[in-house]
Amino acid sequence: MKKIIKNIFKIFLLLLVAGIIFIAWANYSIKKDSGPFVSYNIADVPEAKTGLLLGTGKLLNNGTPNAYFYNRIKAASDLYKSGKIQYIIVSGDNSTKDYNEPEDMQQALTENGVPKDKIILDHAGFRTLDSVVRAKDIFSQTKLVIISQKFHNERAVFLAKKNGMEAFGYNAADVNKYAGLKTNLREYFAKAKAYWDLLFGIEPKFGGEKIVIP
Repeated sequence: MKKIIKNIFKIFLLLLVAGIIFIAWANYSIKKDSGPFVSYNIADVPEAKTGLLLGTGKLLNNGTPNAYFYNRIKAASDLYKSGKIQYIIVSGDNSTKDYNEPEDMQQALTENGVPKDKIILDHAGFRTLDSVVRAKDIFSQTKLVIISQKFHNERAVFLAKKNGMEAFGYNAADVNKYAGLKTNLREYFAKAKAYWDLLFGIEPKFGGEKIVIP
């Protein structure tokens, strides 16, 4: 019995070490591959018809404003006003009646001077993979400027390129490291999950009819 327990423990340790190595490798690989294609500088961003603004909630769980959300709104607004993009797909979670990231982003963008008819709603962007692949499959965009924080853009640009798209990431301002600690820790696992999804051919949760962007 002791021998069996010892062997089980060894297998557990091996799997744990393998998992840690995989997560570390996935993070290094995605950052390395995406690094040249993300920037905080608008001058570095290539012109594209469409920007893809990745969703997050406008409020934190405690009811205070979410700095990630408002920093992304500013970045998207600045990018549009610079003339680098003509339309913005706002893609996020609308899984419940009282939670609607795309409409919250649309409202915030219009308040920041982006015309409403230049904003395209995608209510099925439940994950980064869904948002990126749907931009191609539903909205027929093969060239995108993705707008989010740097850590998120690295993963989104990686997924876009692996799905045959030309993508560049414009980085919104980050939040301070203490406030974003939980998000940054979660991102290590999210980058590993991105590789996992590619290996197993995971598709977006919802498809749908194509939507034409003028």
